[in-house]
Amino acid sequence: MSKTGRLRPVITLFNPLVLSLILNAGVQLEAYATSELSNKASSHTVSQANSQELLKLAAYYYDQQSEFEPISSTYNGDNRYDDRLPQTLNPAVKAKHTFVLRHIAKQLSQINYGSLSANDKVTYDCLKHEVEGAIEMAKFDDILMPINQMDSIPLTLAQFASGQSAQSLNTVANYEAYLNRLKQLSAWLKQATINMRVGMRRGIVLPKALVISTLPQYKQLLADKAEDQAYYLPIKNFPKSFTEKDKTRLREQYRNAIEQLALPALRKFNEFLNNEYLPAARTSTGWGALPNGDQWYKAWVQDQTTTQLTPEQIHAIGLKEVARIQSEYVTLGPRLGYTGDAKGLPAWMEQQTQHRPFKTEKEVLDAYRAIDAQVRQKLPELFGHIPKAPLDIRPEPEISRETASDHYSAPAIDGSRPGVFWAVINNPADYATTGMKTLFLHEGQPGHHFHLATLQELDVPKFRKVGGNNAYTEGWALYAETLGTDMGIYQNDPSAYYGHLSDEMLRATRLVVDTGMHAKGWTREQGIQYLQETLGYSEAVSRQCIERYMAWPGQALGYKIGSLKIMELRHKAEAALGNKFDLRHFHDAILSDGTLPLSLLETKMLKWIAEQQQSTK
Repeated sequence: MSKTGRLRPVITLFNPLVLSLILNAGVQLEAYATSELSNKASSHTVSQANSQELLKLAAYYYDQQSEFEPISSTYNGDNRYDDRLPQTLNPAVKAKHTFVLRHIAKQLSQINYGSLSANDKVTYDCLKHEVEGAIEMAKFDDILMPINQMDSIPLTLAQFASGQSAQSLNTVANYEAYLNRLKQLSAWLKQATINMRVGMRRGIVLPKALVISTLPQYKQLLADKAEDQAYYLPIKNFPKSFTEKDKTRLREQYRNAIEQLALPALRKFNEFLNNEYLPAARTSTGWGALPNGDQWYKAWVQDQTTTQLTPEQIHAIGLKEVARIQSEYVTLGPRLGYTGDAKGLPAWMEQQTQHRPFKTEKEVLDAYRAIDAQVRQKLPELFGHIPKAPLDIRPEPEISRETASDHYSAPAIDGSRPGVFWAVINNPADYATTGMKTLFLHEGQPGHHFHLATLQELDVPKFRKVGGNNAYTEGWALYAETLGTDMGIYQNDPSAYYGHLSDEMLRATRLVVDTGMHAKGWTREQGIQYLQETLGYSEAVSRQCIERYMAWPGQALGYKIGSLKIMELRHKAEAALGNKFDLRHFHDAILSDGTLPLSLLETKMLKWIAEQQQSTK
């Protein structure tokens, strides 16, 4: 949608036959076709026209997505819409968004795929996958559950207020953009309330446990006066370059926006959550309990894994992976000083206090920086290409620490922000060294950073730089954890290798509990118990994990499914190429086109293997 609220003009794509007639300039088509040279010229021109129209359509898709989802744009480093909140909770706006997606799909189908170059075919396939997936998911009523304990617009705004997250707060214009978002929050909360009441009437509501976990977050956003509210934080951290006049004006404008708009709306929304929504929340656990929930969950599974695997198949894969990893515990246990049953190793490791040496946040961050230095020395042995964007290590802002997990944010497209590994450090004394190396390989480098920072360097349409799918993104990052073995950083540190196996086990159990809850009728309590028994986690940590999977159905499946596919392709390459296999070239090839659906990645890498075989003969 444009700034005026109107849909942008429809893009007209040339029909190849019409284009040929125009180029013919009156010459009979039959005579034109008799010239082999002319045929080649015409074919080349048609190919160029199709390529140009594809790129126009890709740019149009990117711009439309950016306008409809301005928060995502901010995360992507596209600051054109930093002054807006998304309006897609409004059914009319959602319908417009779906109309645009259908229009793009129709226009894409009119492009002659066969005439495109190899690179353009990748763009075509990626665009087709994204658009068709979005159209499929638009069939379901996600707007009736616009918040959960994992993410929501009000909490995102609080995170942005730190100036350390995705939204820059370095200039007066930045401050004004964030202020405009604050002014729109009351309208967003009003629409969210309307939608949630519709959901209450139709039985499309959050589980009661998730509402209970969400309530403290919204209570934290309340305050008696603006100066004590989270959104006022930018006023407490003015850049030194601001003039006193600007400071005075912004201070007054922020105070008014918070006191007159944001706080009254937040108080009203809190009352709604406690007095109306919580009593109406459902006692069931999984997505399958919702109206049309089985089909909804299957759509989530396909969207998040980019496969045709069924929930039942994924559940079986999860059980198989759990058994495989437990067999590794058998040999690893004695190296750690453990002689009991393999299934008991995780619980025993949780009791080993020597792996929790930290007293301060700085000590944790310094330990990560030491791991980073160790990894950097090994990266040239595994990768021919090292991304240009730097990687920073930062602590998670306090507002989101209680519910956040350690994570990564990509560098801004314009280079204004580095890639960041965010360490969630609530109590340093609880932070175990066992999982730090494998976590850094996943969230830092060569995991998310090598994928997403390299993606920024590719000469591809913008939508491919910021979009993609969970199975490739998280699959690559989980595969990157296994590279600790190739780097040699696990061999002399059995506790770190245990941490790696433990995290692999976590991803395997996700296949079991996610499908168990959403497709097989498992309760929340069954899921918590399974994680406690299999991972050795405490009840509190297991509950936090399970409630994440309840809120984000299918999201946790992409990790293991994607990782298994990449490892499968590596094994195929190693078997086919033998001593000619070069791990650096394999990794560069995996990352060379950015984020791909797994089926497209497999087709690409099988072709790459065949090409490597030919080149080594």
